[in-house]
Amino acid sequence: MKQKRIQDLVYKLARPIAESKGLELVAVEYLKEGANWYLRIYIDKEKGVDHEDCQAVSMEISDLLDEKDPIPMAYFLEVSSPGIERIIQTEKDFLKYADAMVNVHTYTPINKRKKFKGRLGPVSENTLVLWADGDTKLELPREKVSQVRIAWEE
Repeated sequence: MKQKRIQDLVYKLARPIAESKGLELVAVEYLKEGANWYLRIYIDKEKGVDHEDCQAVSMEISDLLDEKDPIPMAYFLEVSSPGIERIIQTEKDFLKYADAMVNVHTYTPINKRKKFKGRLGPVSENTLVLWADGDTKLELPREKVSQVRIAWEE
């Protein structure tokens, strides 16, 4: 099963669990780092999440994933807050963080690059607009975008 499909499936399974605990499901990542696969579930709430929130979601989603068994290979499950460099994955987040400084990664190179940084512009179903270097408009095809994260600025 492809990474994106696994992420989407786990998002659908984890969202009701998070919401039942008064939490927002921010994002799901499924990726390989070195020799290992990681399934990362990011949760949040207005005053921030604590260890107990993460543990409660982890235990419940772990049981559900064991039952449904949608991932064919071994992986590490991690549940945490989105952190300062929050992933932007939902349409709600794209609206909320419009004009924020972001880092964008793509699956395949666009103009010989896979990493971009700039202010988040309008996002449609097909295109993500990024304002780089103040006034350079980049239009990135959404199907090529693998990840958008808030860029931490000191």
